[in-house]
Amino acid sequence: MRLDVVLRYPGTPEAVAALLADRSVVEELCAASDALEWDVRVEDAEPPGAGAFTVTVDRSLPTHELPDIARRFVGPALRLHQVDTWGPPAADGSRTGTTVLRVPGAPVTATATTALRAVGGGTEHSVTGELKASVPLVGARVERAAEEPIVRALRDQERELSARLGG
Repeated sequence: MRLDVVLRYPGTPEAVAALLADRSVVEELCAASDALEWDVRVEDAEPPGAGAFTVTVDRSLPTHELPDIARRFVGPALRLHQVDTWGPPAADGSRTGTTVLRVPGAPVTATATTALRAVGGGTEHSVTGELKASVPLVGARVERAAEEPIVRALRDQERELSARLGG
C-alpha cells in the first residue's frame, strides 16, 4: 500500500530538523501518541539537527483501536521499531532522508523517503513510501489497518512540532 503524507510546519527546515533530532522532543512525541513505553536514541546530532543524524525509536502502543484482524497478529500492544535517517542539509536548507518502520514479531514493514523543504514561510515535510503486510489472503486488510495509526502518528507530530515552532 502506498503512503503519501505531507506535513507542514511554521518554521525553517533547520528549525524542524533540530526538533526531529532532539531526544527530549521525540520522547514527548511518543508520550503524545499514547505510547505505553519507549526508548529513543539519537546519533550524530551535535548540535541537534545541524548535520546528518539518525533517530531510532522503539515503542509499544495500545491496540484497542485496531481492527480484530490486526490485533490477532500483534496482541494487546503493538511494538514498533522505527529508524529515521536524515542526511545533512543542502545549500538551500532542504534535507532528505529515509524512514524504516518494522513491527517486530509481525510481517509488517513500512519504508519511505522523507524530505524537508522551505515552502512560503514554513517547511513542507513529505513522507512517501510503501506499507507492506506479508500475510497470505489478508495482507491488504492488515495494511489498511496499519495505515491509520501511522498517518495519525504523523499528524500528531505535525501538530506537536507546529505548536513548538509557534504555529
